[in-house]
Amino acid sequence: MIFLPLPFVVALLLVILLVAMLRGDEPRKGLRPFAALICLCAVQSIIVGLRWGYDVTALRYVLPVMASCLPPLVLASFRSLIHLEAGASRARWLHAAPPLGIIALLVLSPALVDGALIVLFVGYALALLNLGRTGPDALDEARFDGADAAHRALLIAAAALCISALFDLAIFLDFQWSNGANAALIVSNANLLELLFLGSTAIVAARARPLPAAAPNTHQAASPAAKDREILERIHHLLVEQRLSRDENLTLSRLARRAGVPARQISGAVNRLACKNVSQYINDFRIAEACKLLRETDMSVTAAMLESGFQTKSNFNREFRRVTSLSPASWRERSRPSPS
Repeated sequence: MIFLPLPFVVALLLVILLVAMLRGDEPRKGLRPFAALICLCAVQSIIVGLRWGYDVTALRYVLPVMASCLPPLVLASFRSLIHLEAGASRARWLHAAPPLGIIALLVLSPALVDGALIVLFVGYALALLNLGRTGPDALDEARFDGADAAHRALLIAAAALCISALFDLAIFLDFQWSNGANAALIVSNANLLELLFLGSTAIVAARARPLPAAAPNTHQAASPAAKDREILERIHHLLVEQRLSRDENLTLSRLARRAGVPARQISGAVNRLACKNVSQYINDFRIAEACKLLRETDMSVTAAMLESGFQTKSNFNREFRRVTSLSPASWRERSRPSPS
């Protein structure tokens, strides 16, 4: 049947995605959760193909355990884009509970495994949505030019977990009503959608990881009287006078350390005074620099993009259109004086 090879094709695509993610830069510690997520998706896809394509029934005990590892790893991947206090990392071991619980249910009460997986996937989807509830600014360890894309990836990953829960419910009902006659088809489609979605979102989010940086300045107390204005003035000085906006690896967390102001205060000040998120606020400075380069020099659009702090052309073009309503090439053509 035509659906049998699909899990193996998905596994191959995921391996290609993993290679593409690691090819541009040397593997770094920050990429490990995303690389592990893609590897788990690829291995799970292969096991799905063996179980339903070649009827290796012994793997029916392996699949639910592997599936239970997926939501905690998705959450851990996106949490790596958020600066956590020292005490917050102590509870990470609790995320080992889902696979251990599924193993216990397989031994003691197999009939409850499907229901437990549905609750698990929906629960972690809600945890992901809560993680990004404040928008791109919540991902304060993501580079500003990738924060919006990483936040969209977070929302897609949460949706993928919910879709997986719906497919699990469909498989459960299929076994109840038709003794699993359509289970193989459902599993193959679920595998194709869920694992590719998760693999793709891992790539997008991983690209927002910054390179390692040196130790920052210590915290300085901000004036309560005009705190928001003072914060924006300090940020403006860093971005313009020290040209920090050109740092392609700049994140909210790093900006906070350089300014000596907590990230939440920066986000709040920008939200209240500039009426935008921090990512858009920083990219406004970058687009202004790009416009200056395009207007005053013969530098190529790509060179201007890199010089102003962007790393990817898609993000640069999207932000350029947001600020100017034009493409970079069109803006350059209109902004330059016509020859007399």
